[in-house]
Amino acid sequence: MAAAHATKTRLMLRLYVAGSAPNSIRAIANATAICDAHFAARHTLEIVDLLTAPERALADGIIVTPTLLKVSPAPMQRVIGNLDDTEQVIRTLVAG
Repeated sequence: MAAAHATKTRLMLRLYVAGSAPNSIRAIANATAICDAHFAARHTLEIVDLLTAPERALADGIIVTPTLLKVSPAPMQRVIGNLDDTEQVIRTLVAG
């Protein structure tokens, strides 16, 4: 299944979380698992903690956490929540 979702372009993701809140911890675990299982070595996952870097949220227009932002390839996409719905997350990340 990993090959079905892999692209030749590197997937660049940014996950906005709020410290060690339960939804943030779950979103980090889910994002990591999804990327490792479906995008293998073709992804970069940056985790931004808004409690230590709130200015980053302003730059990307983030108003709620956790939010996963697909930075590239275009178009930019967002998934809000703890990323429990793996299939929806994958559909969003490969859209465009």
